[in-house]
Amino acid sequence: MPGWLAAERWSPYVVGAAIGVLSWLTFLLSDKALGCSTAFARTAGMLERLVRGRRAEERPYFRKFPPVVDWEWTLVAGVVAGALLAALAGGDFRLQWVPALWAATFGDGAAARLAVAFGGGILMGAGARWAGGCTSGHGISGTLQLAVSSWLAAICFFAGGIAAALVLFRLIGGG
Repeated sequence: MPGWLAAERWSPYVVGAAIGVLSWLTFLLSDKALGCSTAFARTAGMLERLVRGRRAEERPYFRKFPPVVDWEWTLVAGVVAGALLAALAGGDFRLQWVPALWAATFGDGAAARLAVAFGGGILMGAGARWAGGCTSGHGISGTLQLAVSSWLAAICFFAGGIAAALVLFRLIGGG
């Protein structure tokens, strides 16, 4: 295995170039843009179908985006599998319910950490649906196509991330 694959941290330049090549290949081979937030909505539809049966598919959203496992869904699975493989190869993998920084700031209770993570995930999913795409859909694929809406969304993603970091940094006593 090449040494860079086993590194704990990969070069952002190499990873960025690889994502760019992946985007080109995705357009070339499937005529689709990279994105994964629809996969989460499809998963919600599959879960709803377990409860409501085929009536879940009557929703206008699921008529346009049927609740099925598709290429975006497998992209998300690939991201999880790739992250696991990279962590294992870099020797950085460990099971951890509460990260050290969270424990030092808010205590080592797993319930609060899980509640915040779950709530944050819901807010991010809602934001991605509201924006019509996620960071990969807008920030990579949309900006690659020079879509004004994607450039605006990407700017807002960065501004929101910076604002959240500043708030959290102050919250944990960093300044």
